[in-house]
Amino acid sequence: MPQTALVILDDPVIDSRFEGVGASRDYRFADPSAAQVNVLDFGVTRGDGIFETISVGAGRLQALEPHLARFARSAALLDLPAPDLDAWREAIAAAAGAIDPAPEAFVKTVMTRGVEGSGGDVTGWAYASPSADFAEVRREGIAVVTLDRGYRHDIAKTSPWLLAGAKTLSYAVNRAVLREAAKRGAEDAVFVSSDGYLLEGSTSNLILRVGDRLVTPSLDLGILAGTTQNDIFGFAAGIGLRGEYALLEQSALADADAAWLVSSVRHAAPIRSVDGVERPVDAELTAAINTFLIGRRV
Repeated sequence: MPQTALVILDDPVIDSRFEGVGASRDYRFADPSAAQVNVLDFGVTRGDGIFETISVGAGRLQALEPHLARFARSAALLDLPAPDLDAWREAIAAAAGAIDPAPEAFVKTVMTRGVEGSGGDVTGWAYASPSADFAEVRREGIAVVTLDRGYRHDIAKTSPWLLAGAKTLSYAVNRAVLREAAKRGAEDAVFVSSDGYLLEGSTSNLILRVGDRLVTPSLDLGILAGTTQNDIFGFAAGIGLRGEYALLEQSALADADAAWLVSSVRHAAPIRSVDGVERPVDAELTAAINTFLIGRRV
C-alpha cells in the first residue's frame, strides 16, 4: 500500500440536470506526486475554493459528517455548487483506505471553482497521508502571541461578503500569522478582534477552562465552527465539565485556569505561554482530551 493517496472526483457536485439527485459518483485514483491541477484553476490563481481536513485515528475517519456539513456550508457561502456529499463520502473513505496503516492520518478534501473559462465545472479531490508526530506539542504545549485581526467582533453581521467563518483556500493571511508568531518567538497565534475580543487560532479553535467550565468564543464572531471543539464539548459533559460559547474579552485568556488551541490533526495543544508570559498547563485534562480525540469512532 502507498504512504499517500490521491482521489480525483469526476462529479464532485450535485448536478441540477438530475433533478436534485447527485450525478455519477465516479472517482479515480491518481499519482499524488504528478501534476494534476490546471495552472488556470481558480483554486491556484485566486484561492477560490474550499477545503476540509478529516483526521483518521487507528484507521477510522473521525467527525466525518460534521466536516461534510461544514464543507457544504462553506460552498454555500462562496456561491459554489452544492457538493455531492455522497460522492465525497465515498472518495474520502477510498483515499483513507488506500494508504499504509498509521496510528494517525488525515484526508484533505479540496473543491475549487474550476478552470477559468471552463463553464462552471468545479475541481475536486481528496488526499490522504499519515499525520505528523504531535506528541511533544500535545505534552509540552505551545507558546502563542495575540494578534489583532483587524476586524470588529461583529464582522460576520456587518460584512458577510468577507466570508468570515468559511473554510476557504485563501490562507495567505493564516500563513503570514505563523511567520509573525515565529518572529516573536512563538509557535502560533490567537486572533483578537479590533475591539478586544478573543476569536480563534491561525488554523484552530480556542478553548479555555474556567473552573468546571470549558468556554470557547461564540460562533457568531466570524470564526470557523470547530468540529474538534464540538467533540471536546461532548467529551467534557461526560466528565463533569460544562461547555459554553461566550463573548470573551482578551483578558479572559490570561485569567483562565488552562487554555488550548484545538484542531482536527494536531488535536488539543495546551497553551504554555501568551505574549511571553508563562501560564499553567492542565496536563491531566490535556492527555484525557487527546486520548479521546485519537480514539473517536465517528
